[in-house]
Amino acid sequence: MPAKFFDHEVRSGLKNKRVLSAFLEDLLKKKKKGLESCRLNFIFCKDEYLLHINTSYLKHETLTDIITFDLSPSRQEMEGEIYISTERVQENALKFNTTYNEELHRVIFHGVLHLCGFKDKTKAEQAEMRKQEYLCLKKYLNIN
Repeated sequence: MPAKFFDHEVRSGLKNKRVLSAFLEDLLKKKKKGLESCRLNFIFCKDEYLLHINTSYLKHETLTDIITFDLSPSRQEMEGEIYISTERVQENALKFNTTYNEELHRVIFHGVLHLCGFKDKTKAEQAEMRKQEYLCLKKYLNIN
């Protein structure tokens, strides 16, 4: 399975992991031409754990819902670690008037899109990222 999912001191509630893993592999191969293999680790955690990672590795002292690390050894091999705060996901689901499940998947796709080269620093990049997240979410929810 190209994507593995780990709960660190939380219960993510993520279902259909095999289907999601296959979807993510397909997404990566469509967005990153020439990709031969991919291995992703998703670690679901609490705010406190993700804040520690954010301050230790990125020198940001703020809460966030996701941090993505690209550990790829080459352009043909994708390796990544994606840390997701389930507490932020839950709060954002309420804030954006959506379900926890949809927000969790949106954030998962957000992390993978970063690994595909999408950025979200400028307004234009953010708009494109949101568009891509929505397209992924719509497609995934239709097959699942």
